[in-house]
Amino acid sequence: IIGQHFSRFYPEEDRLAQVPQRALRTAETEGRFEAEGWRLRKDGSRFWASVVIDPVRAPDGSLIGFAKITRDLTERREAQIALEQAREALFQSQKMEAIGQLTGGVAHDFNNLLCAIIGSIDLAERRGAAGADIAPYLANARQAAERGATLTQHMLAFARKQDLDL
Repeated sequence: IIGQHFSRFYPEEDRLAQVPQRALRTAETEGRFEAEGWRLRKDGSRFWASVVIDPVRAPDGSLIGFAKITRDLTERREAQIALEQAREALFQSQKMEAIGQLTGGVAHDFNNLLCAIIGSIDLAERRGAAGADIAPYLANARQAAERGATLTQHMLAFARKQDLDL
């Protein structure tokens, strides 16, 4: 790099946005510049880097140059991205498990309600054929059907994120 401007390590979009010049200005005025971003290797390939630029001053305090340290953080960044993706996959898996449990519970409740309705209708048919009073069995079937309708309304409200007054 001796004899060349350090901006050659910056991607074209950063050079056009004058990021290298701002970095030097910040180092000079604030005593240090630190940042992470994409940089270019000698062969032109990109890598994620941590950059620290410090001003170098003469004994009289005048600026004579800059010291720049660039660390390749590509592996660390890739590991961080992989960790975030794994966390997201775990979260998604937990959501799917919760949905499965909820679905199983709802299916169980509906099965119980349907069994009550079917059992009541069966009994009503048998008793009705014998000429007995079937009103209690029909009332039981109606009550189970109404509980099913209430359960359905609660699920729809939950799906719409509405408040429930239970």
